[in-house]
Amino acid sequence: MKTTTIAVDVSSASLEVAVSTRSGHVAERHRLTRRRVLPFFRKQTTSTVLLEACGSAHYWARELQALGHEVHLLPPHAVRPYVSRNKTDKTDAKALLEAYRNEDIHPVPVKSPDQHALAAIHRLRSSWMATRTARLNALRGFARELGIQIPTGARHVIPDLREALEDAESVVPDMLRPLLAEALKEIQHLEARIRLAERTLESLASSLPAVAQLQSIPGVGPLTATALVAFVGDVQRFPSGRHFASYLGLTPRERSSGKTRYLGAISKRGDPYLRMLLIHGARAVLWRARSKKSPGRLRAWALALEAKRGHNKATVALANKLARVIWVVWRNDVPFQEVAIA
Repeated sequence: MKTTTIAVDVSSASLEVAVSTRSGHVAERHRLTRRRVLPFFRKQTTSTVLLEACGSAHYWARELQALGHEVHLLPPHAVRPYVSRNKTDKTDAKALLEAYRNEDIHPVPVKSPDQHALAAIHRLRSSWMATRTARLNALRGFARELGIQIPTGARHVIPDLREALEDAESVVPDMLRPLLAEALKEIQHLEARIRLAERTLESLASSLPAVAQLQSIPGVGPLTATALVAFVGDVQRFPSGRHFASYLGLTPRERSSGKTRYLGAISKRGDPYLRMLLIHGARAVLWRARSKKSPGRLRAWALALEAKRGHNKATVALANKLARVIWVVWRNDVPFQEVAIA
């Protein structure tokens, strides 16, 4: 029985389509505008459709699945080595067909619209946080050049600089005062938007069943739990907790040969935002564990590792451990239970 595989290279204006009825051979090529894509696929028999997991790919995947096709989203970095010679839309489509034959390349799950909305809230909050930090650093630098020393901490920048602006005898030049005042207003607007995003995530967390279980884990709050649901999707695709930790880039990078095995620093693969949240959560768990008389087995293990290897290495190791705990709790749909030290 012949099976048809259709590779689609997505771009903003048009889509390059390569139809293959046997391995390694392209039988047809089509250049389709966006409005002609769905009518084209309605005429096709049920096929395996390949796309790169890039912008708008999840939208097309959902639409094609609704037409009865089997859709696979392949990671772009895994498809790139199969592009031969010059990079064009045609060679990109052919590369998708070649990459699909590699069993070691795992498809990316198709995200639902709700997952995309949840991820968008996180991305907006993250971008506003970065802009706020940049503005605070710029204002601190301007103030330092004028001889105004602002203490460490973001909370000191706005009140200290506003006090200097309100003082008519301060060293701030008159030409600079209105612009600095506008920058302070911008920071306050950014902080209001960040709080709105966080309140939205907290309200959404109560309606997502997996989030309540995830929040029972130390170091996992509404931000981390909703981010996991948005960016990971189906945790059942990971056969073990180590695979999940590896997906997040929290396992050592290996460089071995023969009988010599060398494990280096963490690979830092996967989504850096998720990894950052888990490492910050692990850092909070370590700080909290120091103030507890009976920290529990997980926290006691982290404290012992911190004493032996240092704070930063213990933090990353604890983040790895938390990732494995997350996999168990999420996969089995059971809350985390702290084990006391015997």
